[in-house]
Amino acid sequence: MTKAVALLSGGLDSTLAVKMMIDQGIEVHALNFTSAFCTCDSGKKDKNGNKIAGGCKSQAVRVAEEFNIPIKVLHKGMEYVEIVRNPKHGYGKGINPCMDCRVFMFKLAKKYMAEIGAEFAITGEVLGQRPMSQRMQAMELVERESDMVGRILRPLCAQQMKPTIAEETGLVDRTKMLGVTGRSRKPQIELAEEIGVADYPCPSGGCLLTDKIFSKKIRDLLDNKAKVTTKDLNALKYGRHFRSEGTKIIVSRGEAENTPLINLAQDGDTLLVPDDFPGPVALVTGSTQDAHNGQNGAVDTACKIMLRYSPKAQGKGTIKATINDETRMIEATEAMDEEATKDLLVC
Repeated sequence: MTKAVALLSGGLDSTLAVKMMIDQGIEVHALNFTSAFCTCDSGKKDKNGNKIAGGCKSQAVRVAEEFNIPIKVLHKGMEYVEIVRNPKHGYGKGINPCMDCRVFMFKLAKKYMAEIGAEFAITGEVLGQRPMSQRMQAMELVERESDMVGRILRPLCAQQMKPTIAEETGLVDRTKMLGVTGRSRKPQIELAEEIGVADYPCPSGGCLLTDKIFSKKIRDLLDNKAKVTTKDLNALKYGRHFRSEGTKIIVSRGEAENTPLINLAQDGDTLLVPDDFPGPVALVTGSTQDAHNGQNGAVDTACKIMLRYSPKAQGKGTIKATINDETRMIEATEAMDEEATKDLLVC
């Protein structure tokens, strides 16, 4: 039986593409990619901000189980972060390196194809659906740079594109492919009803890198830190981010974010927790002993910001500061004013 590797996000388009190939007798092996920048791979959260079951990764696994096909999940780690830092083909509307991202994924798909003896790759891409990566010229460029020319089959829009090797050699029936174009999801929804595909949350997936506001946090991180860690990436999803004299300060936006920020604290970070008033937790990241002593002002600044977002404190309060398992109490007596807060705010 002919094998193919499918890039399966768990959304509507990739699910339909997989089902169309299965219906043609292709042995499909799913490949799912996750990253710190997925809008839905982290799943739902409880009241404390902790992860619970759900998310696009789970949807991809669910689809694979429903179709009874194997699935391999790969995390786009630090190598991908460096692509985000300096993409060959530039960014989209945010800090999203869509072209470089596609090349990166197809290179990994090609390796997986070689491992299992697959003939081609499948995606749910639709011509014209996304302005940067799903133009004809862009798709052809991605195929060239990933060394996958003629080996990427896009069942939903295949009839709008040149026949792939799989189509030319009769491995798949081109007449059973579609010619969908544009941003409308109506044709896909109609096809889903026709072939019995239901329950497809997160239909188009999503990427935080396309968000112009969130992109400010990522750009600030990459501009100020040469070696990014997993903790740095996780921290981007929580709180308001400030930059004071080169030091990052993260202040929770509500009670639900307090526990996640506390859990993110590592050696060298200063964790600030209100002691006698209700308010946000703050994390001075990558701080040093100087920050512990208040010499560089980062901790003092963080305390003022905490009071700024703590109305019940009325401009003063006791804050517990912990760094490297050493704790001291700070008597904060001044809330930062609105303009000064805005000047330090990254996002």
